[in-house]
Amino acid sequence: MTYSNPWKKLASRIVYSNPWITLREDQVIRPDGQTGIYGVVDTRVATGVLALTPQNELYLVGQYRYPTDEYSWEIVEGGAEHNEDPCEAAKRELREEAGLIASEWRELGGEIHLSNCVTSEVARLYVAWGLTKTDSAPEGTEVLQIKHLPFSECLALVLNGEIKDAMSIIGILRLAQELEVTH
Repeated sequence: MTYSNPWKKLASRIVYSNPWITLREDQVIRPDGQTGIYGVVDTRVATGVLALTPQNELYLVGQYRYPTDEYSWEIVEGGAEHNEDPCEAAKRELREEAGLIASEWRELGGEIHLSNCVTSEVARLYVAWGLTKTDSAPEGTEVLQIKHLPFSECLALVLNGEIKDAMSIIGILRLAQELEVTH
């Protein structure tokens, strides 16, 4: 079945832009025929890494998240630079944030739309193993803690609501289905 776009964009203007996001305001004709505006946040491609040890332990990164005013435990995450391959961005983030290099990589499922009602942000998830420790190099905006837990404990943290980050939840649930892990 094919679906057609019921929206018509009349004009678009950038309201705000920084290195991470651009906020644009589109003048539109809505599906009901009325004119209106639609605000959209455009971002870089988001990447997430499920870094697994041979013992099926998963590396998590803890950090304070300014927008939610909460501390958050998550999989390794970051954003691809303009025209950077998402897998290469994930490799860079794993090294920078967790101080790890992986010898084996594979994508976990396809593209994810993280909040498609207000943002164009897409994400890609990867499983990484064959891990070797190296020096980390977090960005100046990051004060990180790193830990690794049995995958089943990570799954329990998702299911009981302690892990709230969308990419982490999706990645852990996708991998749990593949591994047939129960908590």
